[in-house]
Amino acid sequence: MKFIDESTIEVHAGNGGDGIASFRREKFMPFGGPDGGDGGRGGSIYAIADENINTLVDYRYARIHRAKNGEKGRGSDCYGRGADDIELRMPVGTVIADAETGEVIADLDHHQQRALLAKGGKGGIGNLHFKSSTNRAPRQFTRGEPGELRILKLELKVLADVGLLGMPNAGKSTFIRAVSAARPKVADYPFTTLHPNLGVVRANVNRSFVIADIPGLIEGAAEGAGLGHQFLRHLARTRLLLHLIDIAPLEDNADPVKDARAIVAELRKYDEALYKKPRWLVLNKADLLDDTARDKLAKDIVRRLRWKGPLFVISAISGAGCDKLTQAIMTHLDSLPAEQKAAHDIAA
Repeated sequence: MKFIDESTIEVHAGNGGDGIASFRREKFMPFGGPDGGDGGRGGSIYAIADENINTLVDYRYARIHRAKNGEKGRGSDCYGRGADDIELRMPVGTVIADAETGEVIADLDHHQQRALLAKGGKGGIGNLHFKSSTNRAPRQFTRGEPGELRILKLELKVLADVGLLGMPNAGKSTFIRAVSAARPKVADYPFTTLHPNLGVVRANVNRSFVIADIPGLIEGAAEGAGLGHQFLRHLARTRLLLHLIDIAPLEDNADPVKDARAIVAELRKYDEALYKKPRWLVLNKADLLDDTARDKLAKDIVRRLRWKGPLFVISAISGAGCDKLTQAIMTHLDSLPAEQKAAHDIAA
């Protein structure tokens, strides 16, 4: 299924039913008095977070959602029936904002979270409520209130613990295939990954984390170039970034250090908080070099980047170094404060 991560919808809450002016007319009761009931409330529209849904594809095709109106009041003290509410089930990680003002209405970050999107109108009042000692035969009643109408923008942010950064062909899809059961498409041309892929990595029987393979970034991604800009939002919820670098690029004029700096610059342009997230350097495709050339290139990359953080040299295709990396990731995630572990607990 194609991954749909954003959509725009309209939600129309139901109008409240009108109250009614009615009088009791029965045999032997010539002065029965007012008996007009109230109108029923209009149906409201709610969003419900559902961990069993992983895309917004349903809202790409069903854009307008209407709740029913409340019934009008009736005589004999009968109130109109209230309309049923509508519940729209959305993936955990969906951010709902007003499309006109940009105001965030809800951030569905845990299963079964419920958020009001559009409130149904209140029912009108019947003349039953207007009677008094001085107004024995009131003819006043009120109309039902209109329900809310909103145009909403839905944006899905992947709930993953670890996000993969890297230029196209850095080996991110191969890495996620190596450490998880996910099977993203792998090929030898740029932009093989057209949508984020999630994989659950089992560090051991009782410990796991979720990793997201994000489409490759290129220079200018923060301004909309390439595919990266569209998916940078998915890194916002991650707790650790792995920056994969192709240590043995096929092109003679390729410069892994220059590419790495370009990606870091795009992160900073897009979001300073994203730039400040913990980031580890992972040098991939070590199987293409002998030990001497590999160590020399690794030292050169570290020196030119002035890198002082964690460093791992792996081969995603052969699996060399991958287990050591996943164990280090699990240890790092376990060491984080409890409040930062919510995303992992939800997604797992």
